[in-house]
Amino acid sequence: MSGRVLVLMGGWSAERPISLRSGAAVTAALQRAGIDAYATDLHQGEDLLGLVRAGDRCFIALHGRGGEDGVVQGMLEALQIPYTGSGVLGSALGMDKLRSKMLWQGAGLPTPAWQRLEAGFDPRAVVNALGLPLMVKPAEEGSSIGMSRVERIEDLPLAYANAAECASDVLAERWIQGEEYTVAILGDTALPAIRLQTPHAFYDYDAKYSASDTQYHCPCGLSIEDEKQMADLALRAFAELGGRGWGRMDFMRDAQGAFWLLEANTAPGMTDHSLVPMAAKAAGLSMSDLCAQILERAMLDHIIVSEDVA
Repeated sequence: MSGRVLVLMGGWSAERPISLRSGAAVTAALQRAGIDAYATDLHQGEDLLGLVRAGDRCFIALHGRGGEDGVVQGMLEALQIPYTGSGVLGSALGMDKLRSKMLWQGAGLPTPAWQRLEAGFDPRAVVNALGLPLMVKPAEEGSSIGMSRVERIEDLPLAYANAAECASDVLAERWIQGEEYTVAILGDTALPAIRLQTPHAFYDYDAKYSASDTQYHCPCGLSIEDEKQMADLALRAFAELGGRGWGRMDFMRDAQGAFWLLEANTAPGMTDHSLVPMAAKAAGLSMSDLCAQILERAMLDHIIVSEDVA
């Protein structure tokens, strides 16, 4: 794969610090693979055209709004620059938890019951519909930013206020009691599943990026049949969103063994605490192998899209 690779990182979302770590890790991995890779800290309003040159390709290591939601993808499409990951539609849908759930429900895929919360909502009606505990989350943030587990009805208004500070739609979601899993996707393949275990109330920001007591189980402990069922569900749910290239799907498994879709990640973290590199390692892929394959997939997708347009 010839030509320079521009690793886009940073951005202007609440996930900026994580994106900077992801971008640095991706850049180093690509360089170890002998690829001419350079990192760029992208800021809001920056002239993307001025950053790229003929023959460039972009590895998107941006997380959150502005970088994972189709905005940067749309700019790169207009510039006809190949880039990693999902296109405009898949990125926008994957970033929006509320509309992801609507789409999955319409496709007959399992996702926990939810309600959209708006100013002046009736906490008692929400609890009557969803029960307690429940999860309150902003629809368009990642890394568990703005999320709260609510165990008492009187705590629901504060949880809503915290989520609404993210300037996003807010939803309350039925709590699924059970084990949490994640499935990374590379091309058309699901990588080995990881079971997440934390003493926190849920797999929150600190558990993701700072805590030393978070446990990652890979192999995940499921039977071959159950892991395949979850992998197949991950691939189908990702495809329903229009996802492509690579990504990650998050699940809960309840006491009866049923899997529930939580959310999609179309530009997952690539830090030393991140889940996709862990899954790739379990599949025998180094970080350099993983990044090179993501980049190669982007070139194939770009060729296919270009041919379709022609």
